[in-house]
Amino acid sequence: MTRDSIATESIYGFASEQATEQPEEPIFVLTSSQLREVIAEATKPLNLRIEALEDRIIRQDEKIAGIETTELQDYKANSQDIRELFVALDEIDQRQNPGPLQRDRGEILRLLLAANGGKMLAKEARKKMHLSPERFSNLLGMCDFIESKPYHLDRRQMIIILKMG
Repeated sequence: MTRDSIATESIYGFASEQATEQPEEPIFVLTSSQLREVIAEATKPLNLRIEALEDRIIRQDEKIAGIETTELQDYKANSQDIRELFVALDEIDQRQNPGPLQRDRGEILRLLLAANGGKMLAKEARKKMHLSPERFSNLLGMCDFIESKPYHLDRRQMIIILKMG
């Protein structure tokens, strides 16, 4: 007798026994190893499905990691491009053409503030623009569209705010 037939007969025997409501009598007697085999066979499709789903999750995690790596590389490349732009601006400044450069930097500062909701710490803006403290201070003096205030959480720091209107 095969395991499938044993399992099928067990099920039908149990159902018919319940339907006639006779006193319980064992229809089949299985050893514990036979019972384990029946359970293993019955759960085999589920185990295979679980393995397939786990493999799928692993593949998806690898794809996500690849996408995150690509996005990080793109971010770093864009950051490098911005740094190169500011280096180029510094080179122009060193060629004794400060007038237009300061206006360009002022426009860049206006865009930087606008991109950050209209305000940010002066120290962060200076670092993003790659300017020395003196040059940044001169730039703030020239920009009539900016006001500065002490930062409420740390009065030693200044916050610069884009004036509206």
